[in-house]
Amino acid sequence: MVSDKEVKTVVSPFAVRENEVKVFDGKEGFASINQVVFKMDMGYINEDHIKALEVVNEFGFVTSRQVTQVLEIRGKLNDIEVDKRQNKVAKWLEDLTKSKVIARYYFQSETGKSSYRAYSMDKIATYILKQRNIPTSWMPTDNTKPAYAVKRKLAGNQVIIAYMQKVATFNSVNPGVLLYSKKYNVKFKPTGGLVVLKDGADEYNFVFEVVRRNDDWQNMFAEKVQLYSDFYENFTKNDAGFYEKPQLVFVGEDIQHIAEMFRIIKKVTGVLQDSDMYFTTELKHLETSLENSISVFEFEEGTKKYKVVTKSLDILKPGDTDASKAKLNSGMKYNSNMIIE
Repeated sequence: MVSDKEVKTVVSPFAVRENEVKVFDGKEGFASINQVVFKMDMGYINEDHIKALEVVNEFGFVTSRQVTQVLEIRGKLNDIEVDKRQNKVAKWLEDLTKSKVIARYYFQSETGKSSYRAYSMDKIATYILKQRNIPTSWMPTDNTKPAYAVKRKLAGNQVIIAYMQKVATFNSVNPGVLLYSKKYNVKFKPTGGLVVLKDGADEYNFVFEVVRRNDDWQNMFAEKVQLYSDFYENFTKNDAGFYEKPQLVFVGEDIQHIAEMFRIIKKVTGVLQDSDMYFTTELKHLETSLENSISVFEFEEGTKKYKVVTKSLDILKPGDTDASKAKLNSGMKYNSNMIIE
């Protein structure tokens, strides 16, 4: 598997391309649960496949590389030679796809086809997981999400995985965290999820909102900002399970995109203070250390303009983590039809 430091690109693979669509690349036709049970009885689908399936369930949409990274972090691939792990995981995902346990997609645009595939749950997967008492909130309509929504999820997963790999204070993650707007009486989900960091007795919650440049993204983002604004303005202890307000981090496609997002925020709300908002891009998380991955906007009195500056954070210092022991909070109990993403 190619390591983060070996990835050479100036454009995120999860950035939205013009006229891009999500294309089904899985097994067509009908597969019965009886056929899958037979394959499991014969050992064609085994515990290794289930390990990969659990990651797909937890993260929603994932690439083969992301599944491999998560399993490595958790110590689930220790019995496999390092240079063979990616191929092994890819084979497990291929087997699950052919059996219609999971679905697979690629992205097609005027510039061509994506070099990677995105995997997601399918109906048979829910039967297998529920029989093992593994909670899943997947619904068939989840697989109808457009290309930008899937890429948004993939970018968020990449940020979360970087924290799992590279931050010594990493404690746990929850890709499905829910917030609540009291003013609008609606639940909403941060598109990138939640990362919990712990430094001694101190706990830090980072909530990630991933934004892509899809059609009409400015209006969609403005609406989401108003939900965040209400959540923070009317926050009380234990709202959404937080003792204190979580740190909000906006993830854009590039620096220019971040600046565009900041301008929209300033137009929509005055509740979110400049110093309270962090900004980043998923490409910054390819670095060995994440200490300098966060940017903020500072107002210069002399020029009367904002400038983007790097905010060095000791809490993101590198080191060994206990990510292999951490469990994702997958006990989500909500009606996904009523969630705004």
